[in-house]
Amino acid sequence: MPLHVTKSRKRDSEYDLYSRYAATHNIPKYQMADDPNDPELVLDLLLDELLLDGNAKQNLATFCQTDVDTSIHKLMDKCLDKNMIDKDEYPQTAEIENRCVHILADLWNSPESASTIGCSTTGSSEAAMLGGLALKWKWREKRQKEGKPYDKPNIITGPVQICWHKFARYFDVEIREIPMEHGRLLMNAEEVIKRIDENTIGVVPTFGVTFTLEYEDVKAISDALDNYEKEKGLDIPIHVDAASGGFIAPFIQPDIVWDFRLPRVKSINASGHKYGLSPLGVGWVIWREEKDLPEDLIFRVNYLGGDMPTFALNFSRPGGQIIAQYYNLLRHGKEGYRRIQQACLDHGIYIAEEVKKLGIFDILYDGKSALPGAAWMLKKGVDPGFTLYDLSDKMRSRGWQIASYSLPANCQDMVIQRVLVRHGFSRDMAELMIEDLKRCIEYLRKNPVTEGGNEKDAGGYHH
Repeated sequence: MPLHVTKSRKRDSEYDLYSRYAATHNIPKYQMADDPNDPELVLDLLLDELLLDGNAKQNLATFCQTDVDTSIHKLMDKCLDKNMIDKDEYPQTAEIENRCVHILADLWNSPESASTIGCSTTGSSEAAMLGGLALKWKWREKRQKEGKPYDKPNIITGPVQICWHKFARYFDVEIREIPMEHGRLLMNAEEVIKRIDENTIGVVPTFGVTFTLEYEDVKAISDALDNYEKEKGLDIPIHVDAASGGFIAPFIQPDIVWDFRLPRVKSINASGHKYGLSPLGVGWVIWREEKDLPEDLIFRVNYLGGDMPTFALNFSRPGGQIIAQYYNLLRHGKEGYRRIQQACLDHGIYIAEEVKKLGIFDILYDGKSALPGAAWMLKKGVDPGFTLYDLSDKMRSRGWQIASYSLPANCQDMVIQRVLVRHGFSRDMAELMIEDLKRCIEYLRKNPVTEGGNEKDAGGYHH
């Protein structure tokens, strides 16, 4: 039987795909059609629509991995039907997740890496919320034992991305976000100490700030909290949001002390699908020691006749991203990750140096000390006849997606442009981007943008 019959009752299969009914009429967009269509034609129509998306390789706004090798495609295909939450049905997927947890615990210098606890998540945002929940539960447990009220918890962060605001709202925690100031764009120890009290469940430094790509100084904050405990008797733990830096610093900045080498750091979250090189949909949260995750947050399932703890917020999800993460850890090893991340860092430094040569920008981040990338602003007093938003928009004509945005509270007058460099980006691409940047600047100088454009309507940075 034909899949779809035209009015002339001839089989669509006799004709070229693009002359068939579904290709010569509007496809259903908001309700289901009555009849089925040829799967090959539907595939082509959807692929055609997806051409309108940006080219992921030229997306220098996102932190997320956009280049994966053919082996990962094969593994993802083989794992489409594996539900990672079903530990007893897919025990080897559960075992591989467990291996990743202990590999990362070792990478981040857990003193009990072979026996500590952690899990995969859909991304670092879910992982961050699990870390925050553990802080809240541990603080509440301690307050209950002391017979003190536990209804007003607070958490201290620097200028963070939205997931921490969601955590605070969803789980009824006051967020004490340290705002940026001119001359200080990161959380520092002094500002942390100003805000802590007996209701503080923890401090969250960001190891790779989304706005500027820089690392907040975890060690300095930890040292300040050590001194505060000696003076005031309050033991305030740290959770490190290492969404990006957790897969960068261990390989190319090993001398930076930010992880479980600091006893005050109780948990760390990171994104496997960012600089962990894995496909979208995998994050990780690891606790320093098993005791740092409250037992009340753990559910137990039978696993190979034994006991398997589970404590993620999400339930059913595919196991492929976990398998891909393990593949990357095996495939690259420490030296492979080091070479990849160093190459990315070098490209970011190159871009910052070339942008500086243009003479109209001040470099905000030069790419040398934290995440691979660069950030800049228009020089004060310079009016090139366009805004950074205009420049980002013009760069899209060549396929480049480059983030331009104003900074958050107290620094909204600072508009910056930022590029991120990830695996799959070459020096040749960096040179092409710089040449296109020069051409776009020249075009905008010769063709000034009409006055009255609203910068508030411009697109912001991308997570």
